[in-house]
Amino acid sequence: MKSVVYFADARAKEYDYRYSFVAKFEEILNRIDFASFINKDDYVAIKTHFGSYGAHRIVRPVFLRKIVEKVKTAGGKPFVTDTVRIPGLEYLEVANMEGINHLSVGAPVILADGIFGRDQIRVKSGPILKDVGVASAIYYAPAMIVVSHCKGHIGSGYGGAIKNLGMGGISCKDHCGRGERGRIHFYENKHLIWLKEKCIKCFSCINVCPHKAIRFEGDDLIIDKSICVKCARCARVCKEKALEVPIDEETFQKGLAEAAYAVISTFEKGRILYVNFITEVQPECDCMPMADTPLIQDQGVLVSFDIVAVEQASLDLINGADPLPQSKASDKSVKKGENILKKVTGKDAQLQIDAAFELGLGSREYELIEIKEKTT
Repeated sequence: MKSVVYFADARAKEYDYRYSFVAKFEEILNRIDFASFINKDDYVAIKTHFGSYGAHRIVRPVFLRKIVEKVKTAGGKPFVTDTVRIPGLEYLEVANMEGINHLSVGAPVILADGIFGRDQIRVKSGPILKDVGVASAIYYAPAMIVVSHCKGHIGSGYGGAIKNLGMGGISCKDHCGRGERGRIHFYENKHLIWLKEKCIKCFSCINVCPHKAIRFEGDDLIIDKSICVKCARCARVCKEKALEVPIDEETFQKGLAEAAYAVISTFEKGRILYVNFITEVQPECDCMPMADTPLIQDQGVLVSFDIVAVEQASLDLINGADPLPQSKASDKSVKKGENILKKVTGKDAQLQIDAAFELGLGSREYELIEIKEKTT
C-alpha cells in the first residue's frame, strides 16, 4: 500500500506570498490534522539538527516556527531539540548562532540528552546494536515531529530522517560516559585504528576533535578512550587515511536503521510526523566544521507520517535532480540520472532505507501529493 507524502516545490514563480516556499509549507501543515496525533497539553519534541561551527545549511528557524505554531494550535506544548554532539553548553551556543532560540522559534530549545549528553533510557533495537540509549526528553515525549535537512554523509551516503533519529535521537554518551552513538560507527566495542606509517602529523585530527580526545606523545598518537565519543570526525578529515573506522558499510547502515527503530518504538503508532527539507543538499553532514556548496538545486519539502516513504521520496528527488556546477558533484563528473549521493560519497544510501523497511517502519511505495499554493 502506498503511503501519502506531501510535497512543496522550492520554486516561487509568482510575486505573491501564497506561492512562496514558506506559504506552501504552511499549506502542507494546514492539511495535516495535528489534533489526530497531539493531545491537549502533550509535550511535543520537534527534533532537528542545530548545525556546527562552520556549517550553516540547516533548516531555517522560520520553518521551525511554523511547526511550533501548529503544535500550539493543537493544544500541544512544543520544544525544539537535538542531542549533544559537541560539549552541551557549547552546542546550545551553536544553536543560538544559527538563529535557533526561544525567541526565533517560539518554543524552548533544549538538549534531549541533557547538557552532559548522558540522559538516556535503554531501549531494545536489533541484532547489531542489541539496545541503545534513547535521549530521555525524546523517550518521554508523547509525540514528535522530526525535521530533517537532507544531505550527504560520509558513512551512510545520505542523512535524512533515519539518520536524524538513528544518530540524533540517542544520547551522545551512556551513563558511564562512553560514546553511545559511536557504537553505530564502531561495531562490537572496537576503536579507531591508527596507521603510523601513513601519518604525517598534520594535526588535522587533533584540530577537528570536538572533545579534545586526541594528542601526540612523542611519535605516538594517543586517543583518550574515556572521552572519545567515536564520532569519527578525525578519520573523515585525515587525507592520508592514517585513521580507519572499524566497520563495514552494510553494518553501519543497518545499525543506523536499528537505532531509528528503537527511538520510534517508544512512541504510539501514528504519533510521529516527518518533515524532510531537500534544500542546500551539501555532500557532508551538518555536524562537520564546514559546509560545501550544494550538489543540486533546492527541490522542496516532503511531509509524511511514514519515515520509509518520506526517505525514499527524498532520495528519489535528489538522485533525479541535475548536478550543479562548482560542486563536489561536478568534481566527481556526476551526470544527470546517476545516483548522485553514491557517486559523491561512495556509499549506497538505499541500504538504510531498505533496512528500515525490513524492520517494518514503513513502505517504500508512496503517493506524492504536490502543493502549489497556500489556499487555506
